[in-house]
Amino acid sequence: MSLTHLGIIADGNRRWAVAQGLPKIEGHTRGFKVIEDLVIAATKLNIPYVTFYVFSTENWGRAEAEVSHIMKLAETMIIKMAEKMAKNNVRLLILGSKKKVSPKLISLAEKAEKMTEECTGTTACFCFNYGGEQEISDAANKALEAGEEITPETIRKHLYKPEVPDVDMVVRTSGEERISGFMLWRAAYAEFLFMKKYFPEMTGDDIKEILKEYNKRNRRFGK
Repeated sequence: MSLTHLGIIADGNRRWAVAQGLPKIEGHTRGFKVIEDLVIAATKLNIPYVTFYVFSTENWGRAEAEVSHIMKLAETMIIKMAEKMAKNNVRLLILGSKKKVSPKLISLAEKAEKMTEECTGTTACFCFNYGGEQEISDAANKALEAGEEITPETIRKHLYKPEVPDVDMVVRTSGEERISGFMLWRAAYAEFLFMKKYFPEMTGDDIKEILKEYNKRNRRFGK
């Protein structure tokens, strides 16, 4: 069974920075740069979807300076990233709530999606201001607003970017073994892989190894 959707919980940016003797916020800068390399690796391996969990709804509780750095970094990087992705026929999508996000960043995110909407290769998704429970709650409310009965089908129809398929493999870096609300609906039958290396240490070769590991798995979907 082919790997259609790879999800990556990008964890360990701050710990990587500390280990390098750098300010914690520099780990996030490095993390954004690593994402570009991993997306290119996914395209070369013909993985249709790759999703990165980069900022959760709970991350607002971090130090104000760190959150501010992440938001400014996103504003600085998103259009540059979209330009590179467009050149490589990669589509960019943002999944998450718009609550608390600045109008400027929302506008930039919409522009980035527009820049790559005609791309037909790998789709790179970014879970930003994302929470799995929040996504399901928002989907249920949309179904109710539409006068629909709450069923698995109507919930799925109203998820963030509903065209994005279920996750086949969830990878978390930094040695932590939890999903922290990542893709709770789409990861119901996902395979899991926990890596000890910090996210900024990942390379394209890791994507190759993840694919090899996935191909060893026997997915039964409860059957």
